[in-house]
Amino acid sequence: METTARAGQHHLAIAADRTFERFGDREALYFEGTWLRSGDLQDRSLRLAGGLARLGVRPGDRVAVTMPNSPTVGVCYTALWRAGAAITPVIFILAEPELRHVLADSGCVAVITSADLLPKVRAAAAGLETVRWIVSDGGGEGVVPLAELEAEPGIDVVPRADDDLAALLYTGGTTGRAKGVMLSHGNLWYAGHASHAASYTPGANRVLLTLPLSHAFGLLVTVIGFHAVEPGAAVLERWFDAQRFVRLVEELRVDQAPVVPSMLQMLLTLPLEEHDLTSLRVLSSGASPLPPEVALEIERRIPGVEVREGYGCTESASIISATRPGQRRPGAVGQAVPGLEVRILDDEGAQVPTGATGEICVRSPGVMLGYWQAPEATAAAVVDGWLQTGDIGRLDDDAYLYVVDRKKDLILRGGFNVFPRDVEDALAEHPAVAFAGVVGRPDPRVGEEVVAFVSLRPGASATAEELVDFGRERLGGYKYAREVRVVDQVPLTPVGKVDRKRLRATLAD
Repeated sequence: METTARAGQHHLAIAADRTFERFGDREALYFEGTWLRSGDLQDRSLRLAGGLARLGVRPGDRVAVTMPNSPTVGVCYTALWRAGAAITPVIFILAEPELRHVLADSGCVAVITSADLLPKVRAAAAGLETVRWIVSDGGGEGVVPLAELEAEPGIDVVPRADDDLAALLYTGGTTGRAKGVMLSHGNLWYAGHASHAASYTPGANRVLLTLPLSHAFGLLVTVIGFHAVEPGAAVLERWFDAQRFVRLVEELRVDQAPVVPSMLQMLLTLPLEEHDLTSLRVLSSGASPLPPEVALEIERRIPGVEVREGYGCTESASIISATRPGQRRPGAVGQAVPGLEVRILDDEGAQVPTGATGEICVRSPGVMLGYWQAPEATAAAVVDGWLQTGDIGRLDDDAYLYVVDRKKDLILRGGFNVFPRDVEDALAEHPAVAFAGVVGRPDPRVGEEVVAFVSLRPGASATAEELVDFGRERLGGYKYAREVRVVDQVPLTPVGKVDRKRLRATLAD
């Protein structure tokens, strides 16, 4: 992609600059016992943008960022946008074959990673001609040290249009490998603006971030910050730990936090009443369905807190609906955010009456540009500007949205998408496995647990425990099947596909 002659009004790097100009240099980010100043983070971003540009990263290039949460992740995002590049966030627990697919499919010119992930990144990038540089905070042979790039002079924002690519996030489907979702500067700017407008709570300005910044939900929280109207601060954690979450709320007087339902479930296992959590005012839940009883129990045990549920998907820049302050309706995921339209359609594409169920379809400035290098998939997902989410829902008389069901085969474990095909393919690599079928089982802690049904080749043998370990070695930490059932025959449909409907019925029985 070539450099656009004039920057769009929603350029994300410009939005970041304006946020700094509004609030100035201040204590802005707490990480591992230290408060970092916004001026220092801004300076790092400017310098890293200059280093990346001088390294050879060009406008429109895709650059993968894969590392645990740290201040460096946010610095990299804004630096890449400043240099005109597009970020490809990759969750750090992704297995090597999956990381390789992302790097190869996206055509990333560089990978920015942490020292502990360097061996996996090297192996995943081996032989890929498009990957010209590996940048690491630890250095090493053939690696560009991040510190060297941050020592370069800063640069001005490279102009990009609102409809230029800003992020390429990989999500999967039940029918194949992960696809790249193309989100523009305008898409993400709108998502942050709409989310802030729908959920802004005056005076709630200290947020605890434990979501992966590489996840669509975590990225949304990042861009929401560009629309803040009051100076605030973030407390950033590498990952979620329930006991530490409570301790940080108590010690640092945190007043809000984005969460996924499994986090709330884990919090409920703690003696919450023994801690002073009176500062906590808002818990924003997303990424997977939240049982109403969990929200009610959290609110009962943490007096003064409000649990607000929202809904979105990567293809909608992670936002479709949100619960306004003081307007929670049990079972609902709120109302459409400003500027977004929702329709509930039947199988023939006709709009259903209020209260009836059908497919949730949305139109907004946040709907993706399309799937990366997949025009047919894009045409199937976005029809006349309307994104067909594949989720089933309904609207009530007050336009509150209820998500009744999800994509047929998608498993949502702990807020992350797990696609049965990925798990099945990994298990099928075992020499003893003939067929594997994977479905989700409802689980009170993580939402859904991954369960695999496996039939073995004639004369072969393998234990369930062996197959669990085999899958763990080949898949990311959240994906592998925790439960494997060895059966005589995995049920198949007449056309030879795994019959997941029958597998779900088996689990239900």
